[in-house]
Amino acid sequence: MSERTSERLPPSRTPGRLKAYIELTKPRIALLVLTVAVGSFYLASPRFLDWLRLGETACGVALLAFGIFALNHYIERDTDAMMLRTAHRPLPSGRLRPSAALAFGAVLTTAAVVGITAALGPVAGGVAVFTFVSYIFIYTPLKRRTLHHTIPGAISGAMPPLLGWASARGDLGVNAWALFAVLFFWQFPHFLALELMYREDYQRGGIRVITALPAAGSWVVFEIMAATVLLIAVSLAPFFTRMAGPAYLAGASILGAAYLVFAARASARRDKRSGRLLLRASVAYLPLLFLLLVLNTVWAG
Repeated sequence: MSERTSERLPPSRTPGRLKAYIELTKPRIALLVLTVAVGSFYLASPRFLDWLRLGETACGVALLAFGIFALNHYIERDTDAMMLRTAHRPLPSGRLRPSAALAFGAVLTTAAVVGITAALGPVAGGVAVFTFVSYIFIYTPLKRRTLHHTIPGAISGAMPPLLGWASARGDLGVNAWALFAVLFFWQFPHFLALELMYREDYQRGGIRVITALPAAGSWVVFEIMAATVLLIAVSLAPFFTRMAGPAYLAGASILGAAYLVFAARASARRDKRSGRLLLRASVAYLPLLFLLLVLNTVWAG
């Protein structure tokens, strides 16, 4: 779709336009980002929780996620138009003008970075800036240029716990990086599950995916299983760094074992159904793991 064509909007009522703007923010993914960041803030907090600072963190993280995702819609509007799963999005479908999405994303991202830096300190502000730059200017363009775009994507996607931790403490300690590692390794099976489900669609949009390689089978098995094993290993780190106790160790081990079953199934079958099951397992695993951490802190009193 050309820029000129995509600027022509059909008549639209206000509720429909509002829904389109909400879609730009990818609310379900943003909610997952917010859950991880708020959970990390809680884990990093001293004995008495600063509710005002928590609210500022939640607002800043939400605005940052909304803005980045809106800008991602703008940058990938032509790619989205080529893929069946994304052709209905606000820009390729013509429900919003590209210029409106660009302005919306830029305003939200700027407000988030300025607000986080002013209210939560330079470390949190620096993490916010790095998240924005790495996602928009490194990961997004690399998706069409290299098979290894998942590495910068995983780094950018692992920023929420660092942002939550820095917002609470103003620094980044060992436990913050342990949570970062959990998010980092979690994303590889998650990405590959999506590739198994939408391989043809990604190829149609020009996005480079490992599942399209001639020797895809061995690569998929290696990446899914290696990343899952490393994920399980780093998920136990909070026990050894004394951030969590034996109850967390037991719960995280059970969660990891269950997740490993779905990963092994997807590695063996490498079809859309096993990819979908792995995707659902990954979406459930992450908030449950952070819930275990939070509950462990509550129980420890």
